[in-house]
Amino acid sequence: MVTAKVWVLKKHFEGFPKTSDFELKKIELPDLKDGGKWKLLLESVFLSVDPYMRPYSQRDMKEGDIMIGTQVARIVESKNPAFKVGAFVVAGTGWRTHSISSGQDLHLLPSSWPESLPRSLALGTVGMPGLTAYFGLLEICKMKPGETVLVNAAAGAVGSVVGQLAKIGGGKVVGCAGSDDKVAYLKKIGFDEAFNYKTVTSLDEALRKASPDGYDCFFDNVGGEFANIAISQMKKYGRIAICGAISQYNDTVPQKGPYVQVPMIFKELKMEGFIVSRWSHRREEGLKALLKWVVEGKVKCHEQVTEGFENMPKAFIGMLKGENLGKAIVKV
Repeated sequence: MVTAKVWVLKKHFEGFPKTSDFELKKIELPDLKDGGKWKLLLESVFLSVDPYMRPYSQRDMKEGDIMIGTQVARIVESKNPAFKVGAFVVAGTGWRTHSISSGQDLHLLPSSWPESLPRSLALGTVGMPGLTAYFGLLEICKMKPGETVLVNAAAGAVGSVVGQLAKIGGGKVVGCAGSDDKVAYLKKIGFDEAFNYKTVTSLDEALRKASPDGYDCFFDNVGGEFANIAISQMKKYGRIAICGAISQYNDTVPQKGPYVQVPMIFKELKMEGFIVSRWSHRREEGLKALLKWVVEGKVKCHEQVTEGFENMPKAFIGMLKGENLGKAIVKV
């Protein structure tokens, strides 16, 4: 019998999450049996911390539940011939060191995955965040060559990929982030213009300076006041993909506005929120394209790695505070 460590949601978050909202527990996992439901024993190698966990925990979880999340795990015992011992899978099993599975809803890492490439990228650029960027830009923004794309939270797991995919597609890309180091990183990976939204005297002026003609596409990870100002600078028939609203996730009192109807009408804009699972049937297509671009060096990746399963809450809170550059990962 295997003992797993798990992080549970001890108390629903009120405002910004605190370490005291979590509790580390141990649970015993049953042994695998021939003919039984459970066919696989998984051991976590890398775990993901993502912004969606904040609002989803409020919507979908009860106090005492194991925290939701995705991990790259190694198969340590198998009674399912489709999964060999030693293989690596992406599993949505939450914040736990070990788990048992029937094999459903597990995704083997692509057979073409190079040995030289960190497997943790299956939680970032070649995983859910990368797919979010891929389908959001292609299917919601429908960016065309020569268009100008605005990305906020641009140094994060999703935004950094959006900008690079837009460049591959022949677009001009403007990104904003919350530190000078992040702005330097954006310029390093090919953004045409980038600025620190925390230090500019006027966000409106900074956006106009970066693209005086306005924006064809806006990939919004932030919401709130930023979105209100950015929407007013969209070009006619512009497209807005709403991926996240991290500026609002930790509010205890709902923000007022923004009120977008007037610019939406006069500029005949399209705005659409989306969740990447809409394209789950095209997952392999997206991963194949992303992996190819990463291997070719056309898409560069950066990970903020926190060591130790015991530091999951710290990594999660740090990510929500914007302390990560690129994808926030926990290495067990």
